[in-house]
Amino acid sequence: MRRTSTAFRRSRESIIPFTPQRVLAVSGMVLVAAIWATSFIGVRYLVKELGPFTLAGLRYSLGAVFLLPWGKRELGRRFPRALWRKLFLIGICQYTIANGFLFWSLKRLPAAAGALGSCLSSVPVLILSSVFLRERPNALQTIGLGAVVGGSLYFFTGGFAECDPKALGSLGTAALAFSVLPVLGRELARGRMLGSISLTALPLAIGGGLALAAGLAIEGVPHLSPIDWGIIVGLAAINTSLAYFLFNWALRELYALEANVIANLSPIGTAILAKTTLGEHLAPGELGSLLAIVIGASLTQLRGGGGDRGK
Repeated sequence: MRRTSTAFRRSRESIIPFTPQRVLAVSGMVLVAAIWATSFIGVRYLVKELGPFTLAGLRYSLGAVFLLPWGKRELGRRFPRALWRKLFLIGICQYTIANGFLFWSLKRLPAAAGALGSCLSSVPVLILSSVFLRERPNALQTIGLGAVVGGSLYFFTGGFAECDPKALGSLGTAALAFSVLPVLGRELARGRMLGSISLTALPLAIGGGLALAAGLAIEGVPHLSPIDWGIIVGLAAINTSLAYFLFNWALRELYALEANVIANLSPIGTAILAKTTLGEHLAPGELGSLLAIVIGASLTQLRGGGGDRGK
């Protein structure tokens, strides 16, 4: 009994208390999740009018353009080739592949399936950050991730019923590609290798430009209404420029897993918004799964004292 209580006391003492910087970073990520909760709604509307790669290209290219006035001095620096390779990898994986394939799958999958696929990207982030960043989660963070994944599986149960296998494959590809930004972005932000504006704008320009070129070549030139353009501009300015800047800024303080888990609460917010706006009530099981997700996400923020080996 004494050994158990001693181990528990040591576990509590090993948890790093929240510093003002971490509180700001976590608050910023919560805001990011809230902003991205509205993205699915806009994207679900636009994929009916636009090809997935054209949509991704317009959104992310415009997002990069909106950041240019804020980072002229920072973006004018010369970066080494190794850094450019990482920026290209982030841009291609996050904005060309991940979002292009996600938008394509959303044309063929129910919203619940798309949301669950996004939530599950925390699993490859855990593996990659443990291997490449040496940011290994402690026991409480591992339990928290399990609660988030389990709660998401229950909340979106039935989302994969009778789904197109090709669409599921596309969603799986997107989930894997989404794991690159948190890991490489954390490495670059943690080492202060470049500012948050550069870390946001340059991959956006690279990935968005490639997606737009592919979309125009494959899907043709779109014909958009003023409403369509209004939604695209809103997604580019708020859900892309602002949200991705906050995400990359928060990676200076938060581990890749910590930031990714909070960000992936956004589909839960989308589901709640959809239900409440339609006047539907959450079932007891759904409320229980949401509680598990919130508790799990909180546990992933309790970082152990030995976890800063990658700094």
